[in-house]
Amino acid sequence: MLRTFVLTLLLLVAPAASRAEALSAADRAEFQRIISEQIEAFRVDDGAKAYGYAAPSLHQIFPTAEIFMQMVKRGYQPVYRPQSFRFGQAGDDPFGRPSQRITVVGPDGKTYEALYSMERQPDGTWLIQGCTLLEVPGLDA
Repeated sequence: MLRTFVLTLLLLVAPAASRAEALSAADRAEFQRIISEQIEAFRVDDGAKAYGYAAPSLHQIFPTAEIFMQMVKRGYQPVYRPQSFRFGQAGDDPFGRPSQRITVVGPDGKTYEALYSMERQPDGTWLIQGCTLLEVPGLDA
């Protein structure tokens, strides 16, 4: 019984572990390039460019660049107008999707952790599938 449980647990955990290991240095560099370019597009209010880094699943939820930018302005001020940001670990998000962590100092001077979930497209390129943003108390600028 215990052996079955352990084997089942390994079968569930192994795919996530192999995905994290499957991220190459080039993938990690690409995540950072895409996120940096999207943040720069936010900074200059280039909605079309920022929206271009969003995966098709986000395009279904936010069907135009204008709607996407309204959502970002309302709910993601730290990445819309960051004072600064720095990249952390790349790996898997809680759902097993490839991800990139960044630490962001928002326009309010508070520190946030952003977890960007990435999605590989059929042509092999990466796009941003989502972003989770959490305030990190005690690290404010």
